[in-house]
Amino acid sequence: MLRSVVEWAQSSLTQIRIRHCSDRSLALVAQRCPNLEVLSIKSCPRVTDDSISRIALSCPKLRELDISYCYEITHESLVLIGRNCPNLKILKRNFMNWLDPSQHRGIVPDEYLNACPQDEESEAAAIANYMPGLEWLEIRFCKLSAKGLNSICQGCPNLEFLDLSGCANLTSRDIANASSSLVHLKEIKKPNFYIPRSVFHTERYGHWRLYDERFQTDIFQI
Repeated sequence: MLRSVVEWAQSSLTQIRIRHCSDRSLALVAQRCPNLEVLSIKSCPRVTDDSISRIALSCPKLRELDISYCYEITHESLVLIGRNCPNLKILKRNFMNWLDPSQHRGIVPDEYLNACPQDEESEAAAIANYMPGLEWLEIRFCKLSAKGLNSICQGCPNLEFLDLSGCANLTSRDIANASSSLVHLKEIKKPNFYIPRSVFHTERYGHWRLYDERFQTDIFQI
């Protein structure tokens, strides 16, 4: 469906929100949508650095990117996005709850749960070094260290919203010390290990029960 909409809309698309897409469909987006500003592809296990690098090089107007739960995307994509998309203000790079995997069993396929590599420090360095204009950052359940968080806060001084829910490697002192330099910060969500089970089922993983391809743009929604 994404390919059909992209071919029909050509360069007029500015927002794409979809799940279960592939490198092939995103390659077409990169080719046909130079004015893209918002790209949300969370929970897309078949999307890799290959297509994201194409997006980075072809969509310089990107201001919002959601690549949550996309484990084939690495820090290399974050570097390219940061270098080529100077207008980026919102980054959502959330991970699944590794503290209690039982919350996902029966909802998310096991093969997806087992493919969750993270290179937290490299991703933190990519965000800190190449995304200085970020205002909104979500990195839920990231295995980030105090050093990584500090580099992000130093490199992204304009942050207004920071979501660290489930980041179990961080202490309250780590967060307080790192965020003290963020003069524009309005809200920070600290690690919370008592998140209701229903939140995960409804907000994050309900789409696994549907297996349909949802698509939304600023023109229409399917």
